Amino acid sequence: MVASLIPTEDEVMLRDAARGFLQESSPVTAFRANRDAGRTHDPALWKEMAQMGWTGVLLPEDAGGSEMGHRAAGILSEEMGEVLAASPFISTAVMAATALRGAANDRLAGIADGSSIYAIAVDEGPKHAPARTGMTAEKSGNAFKLSGRKVFVADGASANRVLVLARTGGSVGEAEGLTLFDIDADRAGLTRNAKHTVDERDHAQLDFDAVEATGDDVVGEVDGGMAALHTALNAGQAALSAELLGVSAGAFGMTTGYLKERKQFGRTIGSFQALQHRAAHLFAEIEITSSAIANAGRMMDEDAENADIAVSIAKARATQTAKLAVSEGVQMHGGIGMTDEFDMGFFMKRARVGAEWLGDYGYHAARVAAARGF
Repeated sequence: MVASLIPTEDEVMLRDAARGFLQESSPVTAFRANRDAGRTHDPALWKEMAQMGWTGVLLPEDAGGSEMGHRAAGILSEEMGEVLAASPFISTAVMAATALRGAANDRLAGIADGSSIYAIAVDEGPKHAPARTGMTAEKSGNAFKLSGRKVFVADGASANRVLVLARTGGSVGEAEGLTLFDIDADRAGLTRNAKHTVDERDHAQLDFDAVEATGDDVVGEVDGGMAALHTALNAGQAALSAELLGVSAGAFGMTTGYLKERKQFGRTIGSFQALQHRAAHLFAEIEITSSAIANAGRMMDEDAENADIAVSIAKARATQTAKLAVSEGVQMHGGIGMTDEFDMGFFMKRARVGAEWLGDYGYHAARVAAARGF
């Protein structure tokens, strides 16, 4: 199924407003300033995003949200990617908001007003594999004791709440027997260790040593955590795909601007046919990927239960397109493209980390193949 890709009037207005705000309040120079100051994101920017209603884009009105939908969340993610704005938007306003839609409104209200920042603790190995969860949640009276380790947890060092997937039954590799818990990040026995990643974003390793969780902390049903988490992961993958599209567009814009200015042999290098062909090819790839990402957002809004293929196609294409965009950007800029003083390297690093988070190209290609019977 392919959804309508024509943007609504509200979506056009949202994109225009987001672009204007981000270019003024969070240009790439702001990312560099945050990096140099050792900040993984700017709390003041996050507060402004909340005031503008971005944190409630997927939440119902009675929880302080606007319920604009996943396509709208993708538009915001795309615009953030184009300027490399660093924020916990995908972890909190997209994945946590989606997972907690049926939860008490006080939790949703914390997302809407920006006071709650969530980390999604799922993976335990080098690759995205929720069913490979081995972290245990042992029954202890009316509570559970969580023990194990989660790695590559986005926003894990700065979050004040954690959605964590743990095994209450079954065996490693089985989707059954997994339970999703919503706990505060300062709970006794939980240790967070920030990990340095090349894109200078907030990632952490979380160690759980008999961390107590009550029945009130369970999201969805005990042993049915994947049902609660599945749509949230799809939502995050769709939004991350849109962010990678923005990264591609940002790198492409820098590159074409350079081609129009840089001169060799008395001519701008953009007049060389070989470089024109490469730029045209990249433009075409970005346009095709843009359609795949718009379709994924629409599918999430119209038929979330059957959006797996659309989301995985979007993430796989976005990963490959971003890789092409930043590689071409570095090469066409020549030696300056490899220097830290030039911003292109930031786009390359963001693309590399985004390619791995929530499933790499191989993961999503395999999911599409399996869904189509291969």
